Amino acid sequence: MMFPTKNIDPTQLDAVCLFSGIDHAVRAEALRSAEWTRADAGRQVFEQGGPADALYVLAVGRIKVIQGTAAGQEVLLNYVGPNEVFGCVAVCSDDSYPATATAVVDSWSLRWRRQDMAKLVADHPVIALNAVRYLTGRLTETQMRLCELQTERVERRIAHNIVRLISKAGRNHPEGIDVDFPVSRQDVAEMAGTTLYTASRILSGWQQRGLVELGRQRVTVVDPLAIEEIAEDAAKRTSPFGQAFKAGRRSADPLCAK
Repeated sequence: MMFPTKNIDPTQLDAVCLFSGIDHAVRAEALRSAEWTRADAGRQVFEQGGPADALYVLAVGRIKVIQGTAAGQEVLLNYVGPNEVFGCVAVCSDDSYPATATAVVDSWSLRWRRQDMAKLVADHPVIALNAVRYLTGRLTETQMRLCELQTERVERRIAHNIVRLISKAGRNHPEGIDVDFPVSRQDVAEMAGTTLYTASRILSGWQQRGLVELGRQRVTVVDPLAIEEIAEDAAKRTSPFGQAFKAGRRSADPLCAK
């Protein structure tokens, strides 16, 4: 992978929610205190329970965030894409990381040590406000997913997560809409809060019906309308995801720009 240039243009932080509403000079100051960090595919960026000593913004690649339970199970909380923040707890607390961040593909991130970010926040409080807004959004999404786990059948939960994946990371593929990073059946099971056996059975059934094509760590949605219909009732309640999917379906460009 090509190494990102250290002399990054501060305007490239425009798309990063943490730096919304701050001027060019402050972005340049923020970049001067950042450092590049690389994580090869499969390598952890930070570990659950480890000291929350840095905040990250992904520049290139894809990161998945997984939380382990006391019973030894794993829950896939989120996929992080370019320009997205992760490890945000380092801004708000000196506690430990609540989950593990692992590179799905070779990835580069900008990293701010806690003490450097604390100085930026003290000098520019809008960064702290942006962090609170980001965490509020993540909490809202988590509450919606918890509601799904408690009230919806497994097939619908899997459909919700497929809709979210292609809304966030869909790209044109000869067979349909492809997720632009490796996704295994185990990943789908962890996102939906079910077993590998159940997720595999449902996905294989969808493949037999011509709704999806499955490969090694690959999911291609052949019939997005049918997948949306499976998740339709809940998509109406969780409108940000349902609307994003419908907008992408009407126009291929926003959904499959990559």
